[in-house]
Amino acid sequence: MNRRNSDLTTGPLARQILAFSIPLMLSNALQVMFNMADVAVLGQFVGSGALGSVGSTTILVSLFTGLLIGMSVGINILTALHIGAKHRRDVVRTVHTAAVVSLIYGTFLMVVGVVFARSILELLHTKEELIEDAVRYLRIYSLGMPGVALYNFGNAVYSAAGNTRRPLVFLTMAGVVNVILNLFFVLVMHMTVDGVALASITSQYISGILLVTTLFFTKENYRMHFSYLRHFNGQKAKQILGIGVPAGCQNAIFALANLFIQYGVNSFDAVMVSGNSAAANADALVYDTMAAFYTACASFMGQNLGAKNRERVRNSYLICLGYSFGLGLGLGVLLEIFGRQFLGFFTTDTAVIDTGMKRLTIMGFSYCISAFMDCAIYANRALGKSVVPMVIVILGSCVFRVAWVYTVFAWYRTIPSLYLLYSVSWILTGIAETLYLRHVYRERMALL
Repeated sequence: MNRRNSDLTTGPLARQILAFSIPLMLSNALQVMFNMADVAVLGQFVGSGALGSVGSTTILVSLFTGLLIGMSVGINILTALHIGAKHRRDVVRTVHTAAVVSLIYGTFLMVVGVVFARSILELLHTKEELIEDAVRYLRIYSLGMPGVALYNFGNAVYSAAGNTRRPLVFLTMAGVVNVILNLFFVLVMHMTVDGVALASITSQYISGILLVTTLFFTKENYRMHFSYLRHFNGQKAKQILGIGVPAGCQNAIFALANLFIQYGVNSFDAVMVSGNSAAANADALVYDTMAAFYTACASFMGQNLGAKNRERVRNSYLICLGYSFGLGLGLGVLLEIFGRQFLGFFTTDTAVIDTGMKRLTIMGFSYCISAFMDCAIYANRALGKSVVPMVIVILGSCVFRVAWVYTVFAWYRTIPSLYLLYSVSWILTGIAETLYLRHVYRERMALL
């Protein structure tokens, strides 16, 4: 391998994981901040109504992107496993099959988003004064799903090989374009939600196409060839889907469970909806930066499992758990201290900021709890188990959250009683996922 790729099976593990994760953290943080630019431009230059409209689509956007990210998890784990085992032919088959699967998947989500945008938003009881702009934004944004699929595919392959810098470079370039186009469409062309949506999909295609293009010119064993794309491997597709579909469904389940939370938020006035939308940007910032260590966990465990290195498999999980917990705690504390300044990026309305702080006050000390759940989930996937973790999430984060909305929240009818369900569901799901991981680890290590 050249210096840009890493052998994840040897060397000082804690230092390697940190070096691997920092570019991923920056990539994820930049992606979130560029998405925040959409919301910030609307909040500052258009108004709280546009902010609330885009905020009403946040969970649906998370649903679509979550499905694509789940598919990339399957690609990452399977590619890392074959790289660690030094099975070159399997690496080539996996990469080319994954490219086709990803593009088909992204196109399917694009069609769903364009066709059913209004129906879904009406089902969520989106405010009448917000729904027209929300539909317009979601339909345009959905056109970028194939671009998101390409980027996640390329990112998964490079991460599996230990190269997390190249995706960061292209994401940064695309993000700068996104910000410039945001300002151009809104301030110069006097567009509103349609302008920021167009800026977003343009940047998504730029990052996706550039990243995948480099795979055709790399000298590594995961290099792509157009002629190989015709040789679709059904077995590899089945293996990718076996991990990726449950992982994507799990992400979708989170989003679906959050739809019930959005339904609860929508029962309050438009100011509360806008405040929730502004504060929810912190969720993506914290979750996605923490997710860098989850990706590291899957990549390191995958390569070391392929190399049959038991101790590094276990230690990869423990170190990633420690890093992600510490990061979540640190970012949560910062949001508690600088929450009003953070919300000020998205709106100048004092009432919206006040309602947003109600969410940040509770969530700030809850983010770190999610590390126990998510790190265990990624570790289970790296060990080849994806269905049972999905079932646990269905019970702990979907069924439980829906039950909470219709019991605890229905009784108290306060916004704090709604937000507290996050931390409670994370605790319960984290305990169950960790216990299952302990069982799977012992079972898998006995076979090495």
